[in-house]
Amino acid sequence: MKSIQVTKSSMPYYEDYVNEIKELWENRWLTNMGIKHQRLEAELKNYLDISGLTLFVNGHIALETALQSFNLEGEVITTPFTFASTTQAIVRNGLTPVFCDVNPKDYTMDTMKIEELITERTAAILPVHVYGNLCNMEAIEKIAEKHNLKVIYDAAHAFGCKYKGRGVGTFGDASMFSFHATKVFNTIEGGAVTYRDPELKVRLEALKNFGMSSPEEVPYIGGNGKMNEFQAAMGLCNLRYIDGEIERRKKVVQRYQQNLMDLEGLDVWKEQREVKHNYAYFPVVFRNYGKSRDQVLGELKREGIFARKYFYPLTSEFSSYHDRFEPGDTPVAGDVAGSVLCLPLYGDLSLEDVDRICQIIKNQR
Repeated sequence: MKSIQVTKSSMPYYEDYVNEIKELWENRWLTNMGIKHQRLEAELKNYLDISGLTLFVNGHIALETALQSFNLEGEVITTPFTFASTTQAIVRNGLTPVFCDVNPKDYTMDTMKIEELITERTAAILPVHVYGNLCNMEAIEKIAEKHNLKVIYDAAHAFGCKYKGRGVGTFGDASMFSFHATKVFNTIEGGAVTYRDPELKVRLEALKNFGMSSPEEVPYIGGNGKMNEFQAAMGLCNLRYIDGEIERRKKVVQRYQQNLMDLEGLDVWKEQREVKHNYAYFPVVFRNYGKSRDQVLGELKREGIFARKYFYPLTSEFSSYHDRFEPGDTPVAGDVAGSVLCLPLYGDLSLEDVDRICQIIKNQR
């Protein structure tokens, strides 16, 4: 029986990567912002249509460092319906996450509930673009401007997305992108922070390099967040094929939609208006469908198909934060976390396999 994983890393042709890394054996410049690093940074700026971009070893360190760069103190309004990294980055910066509920339509931060959470200790808002669904950035930034708050987006899922023709990384004070192997665009591991303020580049570059601004000047308390040349080379190769990868994913998503859209009791992912999507994930939410989400997950697994409860549980329910937060304060997020299932999605997934997955789901009604 053929096994189908929830995702499959996109990779360039073998020869393409070999040719890209060949010169590393000649110059032996393997890290510390080498030639590949510099090229990838320039090409990503062009692709994402952003003036400021700093590469990192992974998305989590990118987010932690972005938060640190603003010298924040106090509380950060965010969402518990996200990957562990988002909340961990806040806490590891000595900040307190304040959880805002999500809206039931696209599972991003409910902008109608943000202002009631703002206090004199609020320093920033950290919204999450979930599954490539973009937050209501216009409303968020209007609130932030009114209350003089920073906005740092977790855009781990939103590589290549645009809103009204504008790259998603151009919104807010900064955005973090993840280039993990499971993402639409990957550098094996990796990430980036995008921004418009050129002064932020100076701080980010120092913070990711042990706080050093030069070999003899260390004005910041930093860490090691540098992307190496092998990662950058993979990024350069994958960037050549990214538009084709997204287009193949789109066809898979459309096939899922054709199969599942009209099933009663199943909320199926839909495109947002005025958004250019990257088709990163395909979530479905089970609402009185017949069998529960967990039962359907089990049936798929028995057939060698591996879907994912993504995101579950809420980060506010993690044992590492025992008794610090009240998950009941975000009931919509809790409801979605208990009902959502991300189905397998990657460019190489055949439409026949999509039909097979959908038939199993249909059989659970």
